Amino acid sequence: MQAGRIEQPHQAASVRVAEPTAGPEEVVIRVRAAGICGTDVHIYKGEYEAVYPLIPGHEFAGEVAAVGASVTRFRPGDRVTADPNIPCNRCSNCQRNEPNQCKHLAAVGVTRDGGFAEYVVVHEGNVFPIGAISFKAAALIEPLACVVWGLKQVEIQPGDSSLIFGAGPMGCLLLQAVRHAGAARVVLVDTVPWRLELAARLGATETLLADDRLEARLKALEPDGYDIVTDATGAPAVIAQTFGYTRARGKVWIFGVAPRGSQVSFPPYEVFRRDLRIIGSFAVNRTFPQSIAMIQQGLVQVEPLVSHELPLSEFARGFELAQHDPGRMKIQFQV
Repeated sequence: MQAGRIEQPHQAASVRVAEPTAGPEEVVIRVRAAGICGTDVHIYKGEYEAVYPLIPGHEFAGEVAAVGASVTRFRPGDRVTADPNIPCNRCSNCQRNEPNQCKHLAAVGVTRDGGFAEYVVVHEGNVFPIGAISFKAAALIEPLACVVWGLKQVEIQPGDSSLIFGAGPMGCLLLQAVRHAGAARVVLVDTVPWRLELAARLGATETLLADDRLEARLKALEPDGYDIVTDATGAPAVIAQTFGYTRARGKVWIFGVAPRGSQVSFPPYEVFRRDLRIIGSFAVNRTFPQSIAMIQQGLVQVEPLVSHELPLSEFARGFELAQHDPGRMKIQFQV
């Protein structure tokens, strides 16, 4: 089959590899759409946990091609997506029902070959039916599930104000989910004007360009600060700014993936004095069903976030676009 593979950091290629086969409890999925995530870019740059060579891709959807002898819930032709995370279900964190913090966590497309290929194999327990959701939209179920897991921890209250740095695909998912969770004001900040225009169409109450006037404009909107300030950029310099815009007893939500080993300075006295909460949210935590339901019911629009659809033969070009094209949002491979 054809696949996109990262041979080593900064080296991506379209290759021919053997098709995977299903074990007794596994499902082979014929991939139809798979998206590049920020984590994939970190893997490409050698900034994340991965062993090379690797076929990445953990945001994907397609049709069941084959099932193992013990599989009972699916049959060939079913339209599905999959949770890529594989907890061990034995360590102390798994036993505390914290599978995303598994001490031996594996993941399709991160620690084993993933969805940037014609076929990918997944355990039956990780597979979810998508019904009539388009493959293009279903490939965004996983990133939305990450947002839903974070929302469960942030505990938005009705009428809260929210400030989000970054109007990329994740920022636009965050803004829609935060609005539906009850936030009355959701302000998006970005450096790209057309991304802010998209954010406004998707429900942002205000959008602001990151320029020399940003601090004054943000404080004019909420002089006492925002209830929730979220970073969706992963840029340490941006994360460091979030504390200055958070109201007393507010929350700093670190959602973006910063480079591993990077450091951020923050004012510990202010965290202490103003009762601030710092919340991290990693991956998904049994939140695929909620993500699927939100897309099915039209609570979150995901297809407008896809800016590029490429064939697998342009695998290397996809990663170049993901890093350098100012016109990009979500880049998907249509397989």
